[in-house]
Amino acid sequence: MLKVADAIAIIEARSHDPFSVLGQHRAEDGWEIRGFFPGARAAFVHTPAGPASMRRIDTRGFFVYRAEQPVATPYRLAWESDGARHESFDPYCFAAQLTGYELHLFNEGRLLAAHRTLGAHCVAAEGITGVRFAVWAPNADRVSVVGDFNAWDGRRHAMRSRGVSGVWEIFVPELAAGQRYKFEIRARGGAVFLKSDPYGQYFERRPGNAAIVAAAAAHRWGDSDWLSARSRADWLHQPFNFYEAHLGSWRRKPGGEMLTYAELADALAAYVSRMGYTHVELLPPSEHPLDESWGYQTTGYFAPTSRFGTPDDFRAFVDRLHQAGIGVVVDWVPAHFPRDDWALARFDGTALYEHEDPLLGEHPDWGTYIFNYGRAEVRSFLLSSALCWLEDFHCDGLRADAVASMLYLDYSRPEGAWRPNMYGGRENLEAIDFLKELNGTVHGRCPGVLTIAEESTAWPMVSRPTYLGGLGFSMKWNMGWMNDTLRYFQLDPVHRRFHHDDLTFSQFYAYSENFVLPLSHDEVVHGKRSLLDKMPGDVWDKFASVRLLCTYQMTHPGKKLAFMGTEFAQGPEWDALESLHWEELDVDWHRGVNVCVRDLNLLYRATSALHRYDFDQRGFQWIDCHDSQSSVLSFVRWGESDFAIVVLNFTPVPRQGYRIGAPAGGRYRELFNSDAAIYGGSNVGNLGSLRADDEPYMGLPHGLTLAIPPLAGLILAPEA
Repeated sequence: MLKVADAIAIIEARSHDPFSVLGQHRAEDGWEIRGFFPGARAAFVHTPAGPASMRRIDTRGFFVYRAEQPVATPYRLAWESDGARHESFDPYCFAAQLTGYELHLFNEGRLLAAHRTLGAHCVAAEGITGVRFAVWAPNADRVSVVGDFNAWDGRRHAMRSRGVSGVWEIFVPELAAGQRYKFEIRARGGAVFLKSDPYGQYFERRPGNAAIVAAAAAHRWGDSDWLSARSRADWLHQPFNFYEAHLGSWRRKPGGEMLTYAELADALAAYVSRMGYTHVELLPPSEHPLDESWGYQTTGYFAPTSRFGTPDDFRAFVDRLHQAGIGVVVDWVPAHFPRDDWALARFDGTALYEHEDPLLGEHPDWGTYIFNYGRAEVRSFLLSSALCWLEDFHCDGLRADAVASMLYLDYSRPEGAWRPNMYGGRENLEAIDFLKELNGTVHGRCPGVLTIAEESTAWPMVSRPTYLGGLGFSMKWNMGWMNDTLRYFQLDPVHRRFHHDDLTFSQFYAYSENFVLPLSHDEVVHGKRSLLDKMPGDVWDKFASVRLLCTYQMTHPGKKLAFMGTEFAQGPEWDALESLHWEELDVDWHRGVNVCVRDLNLLYRATSALHRYDFDQRGFQWIDCHDSQSSVLSFVRWGESDFAIVVLNFTPVPRQGYRIGAPAGGRYRELFNSDAAIYGGSNVGNLGSLRADDEPYMGLPHGLTLAIPPLAGLILAPEA
């Protein structure tokens, strides 16, 4: 029998168990169907005999229908309010949709496709189509789904609690894709607030932050050949040259409007292919509210940002690049999340995704919360997010942002402002276990996919397998190389001879990890100046130095990454709110750098010696690393059956008659000269060809005498 207190709790949106009150229930003298329609004057149940009136037992809209026999489910209800008649199937007559096994896996941290269970999904229940909503909020007193379909009224669709799992769910019949929605949560203290769906797959455009019920994926993939080849690839020995791009500012329309995923796909695929890059690495394409955050303040961990289109549009974007022979790596942010009160922060009124303790759960530098990696449901969330980008969107890799901040409990914290682990140490044991699980899961389920760590410390074995004690990443950004190199290049050349070890030190650790050499977005923003503007000297010196920097990066062991704009030496700092300065390509200096970088990229890919042993000592041999007075480096890059000689001059002084050792005699040809006139250089060189003599030099059996151009690099190889 209906209790008055239960009805009042429904009316006042306080009921923890609305399914025990609403819907069809056995009564003492038969059956009751109960419904709550705020403000309704009349309500009806559709029975086999026709519409039957429900009795209003509270003027606020609570109705009851009594009968001797139950009405077959699913049944329809109708109600009259605001001068209109409304009708739908009763959402409270449907059974629970989620299985106990799904919830069990979720609570154990082993539901690896949690985004297909939680969130909003167009499904059918008992032959009726609609949308199933599910959300994890274990400490909530009541959760409702609200949206345009119920006037954002939290009294209308209060959800079913699935007990100790902490999950709430409801099936809303006859609802379709395209509806905006949020979850209205009543905390145990009585506070009521609105939250976006943590598992939302599509969001309205900023400044709105409601999730949108996403239609089932309809894109027909055409990249099966790419995925098959990727799964068989020997990635350790392949060329990898990442073009780091921010989709919102790579290129814009003349009026400043952002391009769509479709427009970006065509333009980016054509440009990156022509320039010879192997992969695009995207600053986080996940949903985020603030353009200035570049995507690193993620609020939608399963949703490509709606700035450029729909989830299917993003699928088509990835597919287009794959069919053009270009891989897609996405930046992914498992280290922290923003404090926006409508997103993950204090999701059910408590520290749910983050730690309650601010010494563990708050990041002092970024003003964000840190994930609680020891909580099983949080691991399900993050692992599912990673696999969503790789499996649902066919991305080829994840670059994990700010890994160092995950590994250390005292990261960026003064003494006394951090909490040691159970052994008294500074290592975040739960984060370490999570990263190992992440990499093991990804590599086990997605053969050929890369995981790349942005890790800035000397943490050992970041890119070594977990079964050897490593973290299991495929590669690691070489932040030491980047910092040493940029510091050196900013020196006036007259002082560089005193800092020669900034260039040679990297060889002491170059093979301890599978390194990527980054010239990333972080180095050309927030007052750090563009690469061109960092360089000392006059205009000629600056452009020559950028060409030399790109040559040095492309010939140094390690895979390559350069941020957009580097390839034509953009003059101003990067601004995420405007397009790159493509008009600079009309200037000879910038166009010369662009052609230089294209030729370097193509040469790197075509020359086995420049990439086959990027991670192996056997791929590198010094010829001379000691000529600090001339600021010249020379070395050999070895392939399986070929080699290339690299000579780099870091001063504006041309070196005529400069002698180096050579591993083989005979004729050599200049494969590349960054001082070529076509690049904007002075055209000093060796007329494309020179011959090694038979006099041993520098411990090598032969010698070469050559002209080294100013602020330039040469790549030589034996003639066939």
